[in-house]
Amino acid sequence: MKCSLACAVVALAACSPGFADPLVIASPDGGVKAEVSDDGDALHYVVVLDGKQVLGPSTVSIQSDGTIYGRQVTLGKPQIHEANETYAFLGGKSAAVNRARVASIPVTTKGETYTLDVHVANDGVAVRLRLPDKTGRKVEADLSTWGTLGGNTPVWAAEYDPGYERPYRTTSLKALGNAAYALPLTARVADAYVTLSEAELIDYSDLAIKLQGDGTLAGFLPHDWKGWETDREVVQPWRVTIVARDLTGLVNTTLIQNLNPAPEPSLVNADWIVAGRSAWQWMAVGAPELDDQRQWVDWTKSLGFEYYLVDEGWSEWPDAWTALKSVSDYAKTQGVKVWIWAHSREVADTQARREYFRRAAERGVVGVKIDFPEPANHWWSTWYRDAARDAASYRLLVDFHGAVKPTGMERTWPNELTREGVRGHEYHMTRYQRILEPQHDTILPFTRYVIGHADYTPTVFEKKELQGNSWAHELAQAIVFASPFLCFGGNPADYLNNPARDVLTAIPPTWDETLVLPGSEPGKVAAVARRHGAQWFIGVLNGAQPTNLKISMKFLGKGRWRATRLGDTGEKPDAWDRHEDWVTSDNSFNASLVARGGFVAWIRK
Repeated sequence: MKCSLACAVVALAACSPGFADPLVIASPDGGVKAEVSDDGDALHYVVVLDGKQVLGPSTVSIQSDGTIYGRQVTLGKPQIHEANETYAFLGGKSAAVNRARVASIPVTTKGETYTLDVHVANDGVAVRLRLPDKTGRKVEADLSTWGTLGGNTPVWAAEYDPGYERPYRTTSLKALGNAAYALPLTARVADAYVTLSEAELIDYSDLAIKLQGDGTLAGFLPHDWKGWETDREVVQPWRVTIVARDLTGLVNTTLIQNLNPAPEPSLVNADWIVAGRSAWQWMAVGAPELDDQRQWVDWTKSLGFEYYLVDEGWSEWPDAWTALKSVSDYAKTQGVKVWIWAHSREVADTQARREYFRRAAERGVVGVKIDFPEPANHWWSTWYRDAARDAASYRLLVDFHGAVKPTGMERTWPNELTREGVRGHEYHMTRYQRILEPQHDTILPFTRYVIGHADYTPTVFEKKELQGNSWAHELAQAIVFASPFLCFGGNPADYLNNPARDVLTAIPPTWDETLVLPGSEPGKVAAVARRHGAQWFIGVLNGAQPTNLKISMKFLGKGRWRATRLGDTGEKPDAWDRHEDWVTSDNSFNASLVARGGFVAWIRK
């Protein structure tokens, strides 16, 4: 039901001390509110969940041509519309729901009028400015901030890195110090979880944040210190505050994707955009050898995986494109589809990119993993969209590696099945003497994965590559870390010979439903139950300390279910404590988790 302007936006003179007559925009369910004010001639907003403030006074601001838009402001009459849509989603659930009230508010600074957009959904608030087109406009800085609520606020954050491959750690707001931090950042505010990020990053520069002396987190543009010129409308990426009452609500948000435009009709339910699992040789053996390719295709078929990724090094093969076609042709006879690796410099220029994609498609390739893009300044942020658009014109799927964080572009261009932008299993390899910190895996589901898919390349079974992890931890990664292009990092021979082969090959790349299980705590334990059709999978990742976890089966439907349980032995990491049971919703599992251990269950009728 459409809401009138009066009920969607109301003036409340005393709801926030010191703010003059704020506009209050409520979410459709009434639980989330954004209170917008021009107090002190500057735009401010706060975020309220269930009557409690979860984000303190925050600003939205751009500096352009010497003027700070968002200060010395006069607000006009807001225009309200409602978003109410459901669309297919590839990730932790099968459908995304976009229900929100969106206010577009005219703002005037120094005689120039522009627009403030405020999007208030059941799962959070997003704000942005839109400056009208102007010949030779210089965008100089982004001065937006997120207000916070107390220096002791628990925070899970990673320091800023253009490729988004720093570790996530548990800390507090006041302990962030002077370092630059990346988005997303998650905090626990009273009984709520709050994740900060941005959405719809196009023709604008990637945002980093720093703690200020007043406790706010201030945004800045690390890759465009000198700004840039444009004749077009300046559309600031949405500054997003995701709010959730519990961890299940947090991991199920689609606010980031909802803030992006819908795809063009030809891409809606396109039959060539198909999620799948992939074998991949780079972590296991290094560069691909041409003579080994049929073996890798055969392994992929034996595992029942849909895809095989030929990584960096294939272009060094003799007559590489012809050789690639021979691999693709053979894979097709085995029911396997081939992806290839490409360096971003090969597809940076528009003409070169389209030619590269044409050659790949003509040789039977279905997807391209594009690696090493430059830091996401205003030009490179637009390149991601252009690359996905051009790939779609050749019916090619895309995986961006060494990439900026996702900002929801996969909604508009669903052929982007995944991107890296995460410290994944490549940072847990003996070849490079790298070991992931034990808390990192347990934080990722509640930070980086809140905003979108990520190519972690999970699961190795080779003993020397475990480096402290157990088999159960490694297998649980494939369940906990969602990616519609689920590229496995281990050697397929290890998978085929492992006693858990049946469970590994049953894990799907996408899910219909996701629940975070009791006992989960970012930095300590991440435990999820995910449903695909009539099957449930449980994945538990443990951190640095041994833990006992009781897992209730209350989420199961009626009847008896067959359960395969795979846990830690407590004696050796490369072994299983395996049990086969019949269970009902009245049953519970007791998981005894070693440090860096895990637990997996496969439950089906």
